[in-house]
Amino acid sequence: MWRYKEVLPVFEEQHIVSLGEGMTPILPLKRLRARYGLPHLYMKDESKNPTGSFKARGLSAAVSKAKELGVQTCIIPTAGNAGGALAAYCAAAGMQSIVVMPRHTPQVFKDECELYGAKLELVDGLISDCARKVAQLKETIDCFDISTMKEPYRLEGKKTMGYEIAEQFNWVLPDVILYPTGGGTGLIGMWKAFYELQQMGWIGERLPRMIAVQAENCQPIVQTWKGAQPHSKNYEGKPSLANGLAVPNPFAEDMILEVLHESKGMPMAVTDEDMLDAVREIAREEGLLVAPEGAALWKALLQLVESGAVHNTDTILMLNTGSGYKYLENIV
Repeated sequence: MWRYKEVLPVFEEQHIVSLGEGMTPILPLKRLRARYGLPHLYMKDESKNPTGSFKARGLSAAVSKAKELGVQTCIIPTAGNAGGALAAYCAAAGMQSIVVMPRHTPQVFKDECELYGAKLELVDGLISDCARKVAQLKETIDCFDISTMKEPYRLEGKKTMGYEIAEQFNWVLPDVILYPTGGGTGLIGMWKAFYELQQMGWIGERLPRMIAVQAENCQPIVQTWKGAQPHSKNYEGKPSLANGLAVPNPFAEDMILEVLHESKGMPMAVTDEDMLDAVREIAREEGLLVAPEGAALWKALLQLVESGAVHNTDTILMLNTGSGYKYLENIV
């Protein structure tokens, strides 16, 4: 992703901490295309990133900038993948990391953090409870908080997905982009990238409709969008098979909603059962073992096609944000 270093926040190249993240493949889903009559269906597979998820992008940028600023210790609340990514990039940078994670998270996420040398704190509850624990720890520990959207650098790493999508589609963006949305950094980052690309004259005026997909067990954006609540600050979610979607009080809710309104998109929620079905179908049909978060997009897309909100002539891109291998204890 550092091919785009001129639009990233690290000033001196020697501070860049990279493990080879970025430029993940965009794959034509040929068998699903044929079966469902969707001739322009693609998936960008972020599981090919270091530590197996898109979180590598944001943490590469954030840890690089923290190193440039002289930070020694970073701390993060996580549902799973962001913790592993922080631990890996801090290890590569020679920095200390503290990862605060829900106790019910699959064991592999805990193991990778400890293997990378992170100090792991387990909390009963969801990522919102982990965030409260981080706030307590920060009172006694000198550390840089890399919580979602509470610092500006993870967003900059995530926006490189937007740059890559434009480059890989030869500077003509898809009609529809589906994205699994918990904290929303990737959704907001891509939208930021598209505006930057427009300002530089690299793409035209037409931008994709952005579809934010959440878990039925934890759907704060959907509920706010529907008018069921004024905002998600008091929303209470439940755990989901898709750990990354179990974010009951997204800090960047207003920005997520702004992207959906500006793009003429919408949020949707998918059940854990449907995610499991989709994991199995994508694996069986395409040979891709995607995370439940990525699988949720497929079921959401089928609903959109059935309702007429997405047409079979549209160019459709789904972003699989992580590897299904990390979830095997929960999905087999």
